[in-house]
Amino acid sequence: MATQTTDTAPSGREESLASIFVRFLKFGCLAWGGPAAQIAMIKRECVDEEMWVSEPTFKRLLAVYQVLPGPEAHELCVYFGRIRGGKMGGFLAGLGFMLPGFLLMLALSALYVEANLAGHLENFFYGLTAAVGALVARALVRFSQTFISDVPLALIAIAGFALTLWADASFVLVLLGGGIVYELWRGARRWVRRTSSVTLGPLTIVLIAAGTITVSLSWQIFFEGLKAGFFTFGGAYTVVPFLHGTAVESHRWLTDKQFVEGLAIGGILPAPLIIFATFVGYIAGGLVGALLITLGIFIPAFVFPIFFHRQLVAIAENPRLHQFLLGVAAGVVGLIAAVTVEIVKTSVVDVYTAVLAVAAFLALNRWHGKLTVLYVVLGCGVVGVLLQATVA
Repeated sequence: MATQTTDTAPSGREESLASIFVRFLKFGCLAWGGPAAQIAMIKRECVDEEMWVSEPTFKRLLAVYQVLPGPEAHELCVYFGRIRGGKMGGFLAGLGFMLPGFLLMLALSALYVEANLAGHLENFFYGLTAAVGALVARALVRFSQTFISDVPLALIAIAGFALTLWADASFVLVLLGGGIVYELWRGARRWVRRTSSVTLGPLTIVLIAAGTITVSLSWQIFFEGLKAGFFTFGGAYTVVPFLHGTAVESHRWLTDKQFVEGLAIGGILPAPLIIFATFVGYIAGGLVGALLITLGIFIPAFVFPIFFHRQLVAIAENPRLHQFLLGVAAGVVGLIAAVTVEIVKTSVVDVYTAVLAVAAFLALNRWHGKLTVLYVVLGCGVVGVLLQATVA
């Protein structure tokens, strides 16, 4: 019954497609503060004020999109657009939400490459990047509090951290291994039959095979974006370790310094953090690369809520798959922990940046306002400029 409730749409089209696009474009322009603030904004208007769905239904929706791949705030927008305007309404809602952040990131990426933005603002980036480690560390704490609920899950997270940091284990191996190990640990019966029923299994095999095929740079960029879109379980922050592994370690499209500076730029934009992929694509392949990786990484976030919402709800609520998904989430925690170490090693270069990073982390834990992330990141940049002018 829960699946029917969450997938119920009003009869007939109740809003024009243009009004749907404008409403969610407004959300995109105001999408500061990370996923929690974005979700709160969407809930306030679509649930509390417009009453498009009930409070219990919204909670079930959020639970589905927090577990499954993609940025949950964007997927909620697509879902609400779909129930108000059909499939085209869902597409326009998602497009409106992502468009402001995409255009800003594209423009800043072009300035970064063509006008040497980081070079001209070197002192500003000195403090700005110090805040990036705090942002990712804060996300790690939140993921751990949400998904690490027992000792086996904690051990899976630790194993994922160690395998990623010291054994260069692949992203897919850590995620699938975590899910399988936790299901075995919980003593699931007929494990082979159950895991073969996981809907994402065949898709995973196809994507792994695609990664082994030699293709042009443009298609390679697109496929990496597509894989990131499918494998970023639990929210937008999980895209960070995936893109770090592919763009920095495997393909070497970016240096660690460029990666952290791109994350810093993403931290000050009104957009899901997944829009950072646009920066990666631009560095790797210019305008075409930026467009292709953005297209690839957002395809699941559009396709799943528009065409497969009912199936996604069934997956998330299926007790046979619950243990597997919990193990995958624990693997994500280990991956984020590993990339946090790499980011801190790159962004914390002296005592001053260490102090800035710690202060930023404490501030993010203390205050949870809509603009807290923006204030903290920009504040670190300004302090960095002052430090460079007075101390250096």
